Amino acid sequence: MPRLLGVDIPNDKQIVYSLQYLYGVGSAVAREACEKTKIDPTKQARLLDEDELSRLSTLLERDYTVEGPLRRQTGQSISRLREIRCYRGIRHKVGLPVRGQRTRTNSRTRKGPRKTVAGKKGVKDLR
Repeated sequence: MPRLLGVDIPNDKQIVYSLQYLYGVGSAVAREACEKTKIDPTKQARLLDEDELSRLSTLLERDYTVEGPLRRQTGQSISRLREIRCYRGIRHKVGLPVRGQRTRTNSRTRKGPRKTVAGKKGVKDLR
C-alpha cells in the first residue's frame, strides 16, 4: 500500500479515488493534483513509483491544507466557538446539531441512541 502524508491509500483503486482517502482531499482536489503532477488519474495506486509519490506529497503539503494541519485547524475553530460561548459553540459543547436542523424528531446521529423516559401513570392506574 502506498503511503501519502502518513495515510495508507488503497492499492487497487485508481489514484484519483485513492487520494480521496486523505482528510481534506475530495474529487476536485484529487483531479487537480493529478493534473499538476502530470500523473494519469486512471493509473492504479500500486503502480506509482517513488518519484510520483513524492511529487504528490510535496504538492499536497505545499498547496493544500490536508490531514493533520486541517484537523488541527478545524478543532481550533470549534474550540474558539466554545470559548466565546456563541450559539454554535454551545451546540457543539452540548452535542446537538449546529446548523439549524430540527431536533424534535431527527438528529439521532448527534444525540445518540434514544434515552427512554417512563411515561405518566394513567387515571385508571391511580384507583
